[in-house]
Amino acid sequence: MSKKSITASFGLLAAGIDANEAADVTPATVPATPRPSPLPRVGAGVIGAADRSIGALRAEHDRLAALLASGGGASSELDPALVDPSPFPDRLPDDGDAGYLEFRQTIETEGQRVPIQVRPHPNEAGRYQVVYGHRRLRAAKELSRPVKAIVVEMSDREMVVSQGLENASRQDLTWIERTLFARRMDDAGLKARDIRSALSIDDPELARMRSVYRAVPLELIERIGRAPKVGRPRWVDFSRRFSLVSNSEERVLKTLSADKVLKTSSDERFRLAFDALKASNASNGEADSLDLIEPGGEPLGVLKVSDKGLRLIASTARGRSFSAFLQAEMPRLIERFVEEDGQD
Repeated sequence: MSKKSITASFGLLAAGIDANEAADVTPATVPATPRPSPLPRVGAGVIGAADRSIGALRAEHDRLAALLASGGGASSELDPALVDPSPFPDRLPDDGDAGYLEFRQTIETEGQRVPIQVRPHPNEAGRYQVVYGHRRLRAAKELSRPVKAIVVEMSDREMVVSQGLENASRQDLTWIERTLFARRMDDAGLKARDIRSALSIDDPELARMRSVYRAVPLELIERIGRAPKVGRPRWVDFSRRFSLVSNSEERVLKTLSADKVLKTSSDERFRLAFDALKASNASNGEADSLDLIEPGGEPLGVLKVSDKGLRLIASTARGRSFSAFLQAEMPRLIERFVEEDGQD
């Protein structure tokens, strides 16, 4: 373990955000691996209190990430058995371990290059919780190696903000995983502007995310899984149908409870769940109706969705113009659908 204090790295962050707040360097020790010097810690000011600008936090977070990636920051070595998962998970289980096994092999042969970030456990002295770096922690446990970590003092709210900033730069999270994390930030009391900034999304995208996680129960989403080939359009469509179909939760959970379904991929589970909703409408001979309204409140028409197709009923001159616009845009919409849906 390096004895160099990491306040040299993080102190700049605290100073840049709040010049009056000093870093907390309360000592901590790791019982399983005694050290002659205390573990360096960083005060909560590094991540920032809730009333600080998310934009300022983002800039400092990016600066620190670059410092660590270049090897310019000091870290401690912790016994991975003392580190617990985050209380705000940001990943759903993978369908298989192929990607992780390749990742672990890299750690085994090349070592852990980038530290994980942890905070002292709020309820259990001598233990920690991961802020981010769960796969690196898992690899360290399985390889029986200490895990390089930066210990940061932070509250639950600050922890969620920090994870959100980290997630914004990750490319491997699926749309539904990012949506569930937006939900957890919502549940933690973050304001909409902070959620948008933390995840680098705009207001319409947050509205779409909310339409999904407010309509579809968490248990059901977790049963489906991360569904890497399912993009935003189909999740939004799924949530809309879920809201319209009677006994939708019971129908979908029954479909996903079958033993053979549990062994399929998350993409396949999504398809089966979606088909269960469509089959319900078909059996009732019903078509879904969606009112099309401009942001300013002007109606464009009604979209009828059934198992047999789509029908746009334009109720105004503006709606007829919108219908013509859709026809002209159809080739580009198909290309966008293929790109976002993840299928050829």
